[in-house]
Amino acid sequence: MKAEKKWLWLVLLALTTMVVVLVAKGLFPQHQESVIYSIRVENSVPVKKDAVNRDKRNPPVTASAPHQSLQEKVDEERTTSTPQVSGDKLFSHLQKLNFIRHTPVERSRARSYITSELKKLGWQPQLEEFTEKQLDTTRVGINIFAERPGTSKEAGAILVAAHYDTVFFSPGADDNATGVAVVLELARLLGSRPTAKTLQLAFFDLEEAGLLGSKAFVKNKTHLENLEGVIVMDMVGYACHTTGCQKYPSGLPVTPKSNKGDFVAVVGDAEHLPILNAFGQANVSQTALNKEAQKVKSEIASSPTLPSVLTLPVPLKGLLTPDVLRSDHAPFWYQGIGAVLVTDTANLRTPHYHKPTDVPATLNREFFTGTAQIVVNATTELLNQ
Repeated sequence: MKAEKKWLWLVLLALTTMVVVLVAKGLFPQHQESVIYSIRVENSVPVKKDAVNRDKRNPPVTASAPHQSLQEKVDEERTTSTPQVSGDKLFSHLQKLNFIRHTPVERSRARSYITSELKKLGWQPQLEEFTEKQLDTTRVGINIFAERPGTSKEAGAILVAAHYDTVFFSPGADDNATGVAVVLELARLLGSRPTAKTLQLAFFDLEEAGLLGSKAFVKNKTHLENLEGVIVMDMVGYACHTTGCQKYPSGLPVTPKSNKGDFVAVVGDAEHLPILNAFGQANVSQTALNKEAQKVKSEIASSPTLPSVLTLPVPLKGLLTPDVLRSDHAPFWYQGIGAVLVTDTANLRTPHYHKPTDVPATLNREFFTGTAQIVVNATTELLNQ
């Protein structure tokens, strides 16, 4: 009996020893690697999948970005999202162009500034001189043209343009230093951003003399080759928020949204709706980055508040509504090229139209910056189509 009890105790001891060994080999290493893994993640060191959770009962754990900071998300999102405009840079251009740009000397000064800024941004601007006879006089003007080739010659080109001259007694902050500033900001943001389509820029001369610069531009048939669409900006910086400050010309084929001047109008011919549609979507093309930044009030990823957009498709190339033919988009319509005019509606809204009071101080910074962002959004969309 004593011998049997002795063997029984030996068997129990052996079984106990085996259990202890198995527990030590199975449980303790797993706990140890979990601690090591958590330390690695906290220190942002990459972890090999096969070094974690060797127990096949658990799925492999990856350490992709559980502790990614908002700054890292901002940097990552900026590489894929629509570029964000800088209000400071926009207003800096306005201040540099805050002078009357009517005489040949004054317009030459404006051209020098525009070409200098383009060269700083890596563009190669070309000066294109033209002459136009008006009654007994001959007017000489000079357009500025530059382009950034796309990755596909067959994809076509998008032209973004504005006129840089003024009437003889106005410094033209809204009309049209605002348009020039947006084109320069777009040149900064999209100049090195590869797209299939070619991006072209134009600064027209003598618009105030009867659209002479844009008329000369479209006469050069090489400019129209492969041209898929045109965006023209003429006065994009003035907003008014009082009832009745916004007027409308008669005969417009649209019901006004408001009698306040808090929207940007985009006028296009009804035969080329895709360009208008791009602006219709511009208000909702902001990325998730902006939403997240607003939650934490991040200044890094903040984007301007976008005004509402009134898109106006015009039938019959404006023959029944001549008020929509007053800027540099019109010559493109009559060449069969889809073009839109982006505007704050000029004298239908601002009391400073063609007056000495058209200075930067009268403009609405938030509206101007938001409108510039809409143009960048729409241009980016068109270049990627």
